[in-house]
Amino acid sequence: MEYGGMGQEVQVEHIKAYVTRSPVDAGKAVIVIQDIFGWQLPNTRYMADMIAGNGYTTIVPDFFVGQEPWDPSGDWSTFPEWLKTRNARKIHKEINAVLKYLKQQCHAQKIGVVGFCWGGTAVHHLMMASSEFKAGVSVYGIVKDSEDVYSLKNPTLFIFAENDAVIPLEQVSLLTQKLKDHCKVEYQIKTFSGQTHGFVHRKREDCSPEDKPYIDEARRNLIEWLNKYI
Repeated sequence: MEYGGMGQEVQVEHIKAYVTRSPVDAGKAVIVIQDIFGWQLPNTRYMADMIAGNGYTTIVPDFFVGQEPWDPSGDWSTFPEWLKTRNARKIHKEINAVLKYLKQQCHAQKIGVVGFCWGGTAVHHLMMASSEFKAGVSVYGIVKDSEDVYSLKNPTLFIFAENDAVIPLEQVSLLTQKLKDHCKVEYQIKTFSGQTHGFVHRKREDCSPEDKPYIDEARRNLIEWLNKYI
C-alpha cells in the first residue's frame, strides 16, 4: 500500500512506535499490534490512522524490538524457525512501556487493543492476561496452539475469514464452543463469508468490488466494538 501516514514515529523506552493523535482528545487510546510484516507496514498504519480518526490516540509499537519483520519474498520453509524468536505471548515488557507512555504522554484513561494476524494472537493472549484494557479486537489471530482460550477478562471481538488458509474453520468452531461454555465476559465471533487471511487490512488495489462490502463491514464492526466498550 502506498501510504505515507498521518502520524509520527517516536521512541518509547526501548522500542520505536508510530503514534497518531486523535483530532479530539477524549482520553481514549488504542494499541495496534502488527502482523508478521512489522510495525512499519503501511497497511497497519492506515488502520491505526482510521481508528485515530474515530476519536482514539493510536500507537503501533515495534513488538519485534528491532528484529527484522518477515520478508514477503522469504523462504517459507524457514518461517517456523523465524517465528520462534518472535513470541506473540511474550510482549508484556513492551506493553507495559506503551501503557505508561499512553497514560503519561497522551493522557489516556481508557485503552483498548487491536491486532492483526500475529497481533491477533497477541490480543487474544492479552485479553486473558491483563485487566488493563477496556476491550480488544483480534483480527484473524491464530488460535490452534492455545489450550486455555476462553478465560477472557475483557470484552473481545474476534474477526475471522471463511477461506483462511492459515486458520481452518474447525479452529474457529472450537473457540466458539469453548467461549460459549466458559467465557464470563462479553465477546463476539464473526466469520466473513468468502474472505481470506488479511482481508481487513488489505491494500486498496487488492480489494475486489465483491470483497469491499465485507472489508467495510469488518472495519465498521471493529470501530463499533471499540466505541461500545471504550
